[in-house]
Amino acid sequence: MVLFVDDALLVDAARAGDVDAFSELVRRHQGRVYRIALRMLESDADAQDAAQDTFVRAWRSLPRFRGESSVATWLYRIVTNRCVSMLAARRASAPLREGDVAVETDDPAWLVAQRERMDAVSRAVSRLPDDQRLALVLRDYEGLSYAEVAEVLGIGEGAVKSRIHRARAEVLKRTVGWR
Repeated sequence: MVLFVDDALLVDAARAGDVDAFSELVRRHQGRVYRIALRMLESDADAQDAAQDTFVRAWRSLPRFRGESSVATWLYRIVTNRCVSMLAARRASAPLREGDVAVETDDPAWLVAQRERMDAVSRAVSRLPDDQRLALVLRDYEGLSYAEVAEVLGIGEGAVKSRIHRARAEVLKRTVGWR
């Protein structure tokens, strides 16, 4: 029988020095933390660095974590702050690297067109201002609610909705030829 231990209990155990408890938190959240970093930084190596740094920072700041938000939200805030810092340090953009789309067709022309559509969207997202891209990634790619995005970014829900609306409009404008 496998028992599920709440994140808050794992945080308490990790604060008491239980490295295994913290390892479980990392295991639970590393996928999303990495995906957020990858969408923001557009580089596998940079995303891995940001994710690793996120968990190092989380470990060091466990004593200061008040539990007012979920552990996931706390980690997303750490990774988004790290990504924003890394983006500020370097302003070059590269296209997002997407995995292959699973489709059931043998039509090479369709597959090429689909890949080009995805590349166009990735380029459009990569050209968004950091604040819009971050809100869009958290909401549309990671599935966070508007309230969760607001909490991660430390802004109001209205501001989140506005950023996402502007981001979506810009992506649509930049990909008008692909619809």
